Amino acid sequence: MSQEQENSEFITHELFKKRWSTRAFDADKDVSSQDLNECLEAARWAPSCFGVEPWRFIVCHKTYEPEAWKKLLACLAPKNQEWAQFAPVLLMACTHKVFEHNGKANAWAEYDAGAASVSLCLQAAALGLMSHQMGGFDAEAVCKSFAVPQDFKPMAAIALGYHGDLSQLDEDFQKIEQAKRKRKPLIDITFAGGWGKR
Repeated sequence: MSQEQENSEFITHELFKKRWSTRAFDADKDVSSQDLNECLEAARWAPSCFGVEPWRFIVCHKTYEPEAWKKLLACLAPKNQEWAQFAPVLLMACTHKVFEHNGKANAWAEYDAGAASVSLCLQAAALGLMSHQMGGFDAEAVCKSFAVPQDFKPMAAIALGYHGDLSQLDEDFQKIEQAKRKRKPLIDITFAGGWGKR
């Protein structure tokens, strides 16, 4: 990988180190149906409140659904379109805002959709694929283009594919890709027995 990563404070599984959000995708290397289905299967097994699995994925494979792929690409923010155009697979993660069994608001639906999405991305990393989740998209355009029901909410777009050549990116994106990965230290994000207790 071209991107450096700071040393972890504690040992983690190699899979977590392999997963990072590249913007450089190889447009000439396709994602097989088998690998795509394995990523979606990993998402299927994510945990959810009451086990209701509120997530849904709109899957747009450039090879098999080129028109759908173009529609989803068009829904992305212009800066995301610049690099996402090279990803062979684009997905839209949506979540069901209400519980199916009683129609009441599901306050955990967005959290659960995030769990499913990261499961998909970790499986992608295990298969040697790259993924990049995006919040930069037009949710109204997604709903209109893909007839998303009103009780579902588009949460994140995901680009999926193989790592590509950095030279296809503009200079600003190249700098981001080559920057050292950073995370806040554990002491800043965890509290011992009470808020703010180190």
